[in-house]
Amino acid sequence: MESSFSLQTFLPFIIPLVILQLVMMIIGLIDLKKREKTRGPKWLWALLLILGQLWGPALYFIIGRGEE
Repeated sequence: MESSFSLQTFLPFIIPLVILQLVMMIIGLIDLKKREKTRGPKWLWALLLILGQLWGPALYFIIGRGEE
């Protein structure tokens, strides 16, 4: 018997989210490296970008970027 909630059912939804997460993380890390000032310590934002799934990069782009 096959379960109605198999991984193959959700793959079309999971793959774009994973790609979006990786792209946002990479763009955020590149921006963090180039930016001189941030709201808060850079190491904390780097940690949040890497471990924060989709929320970490979103918070960095909304809150963390210092004004230049």
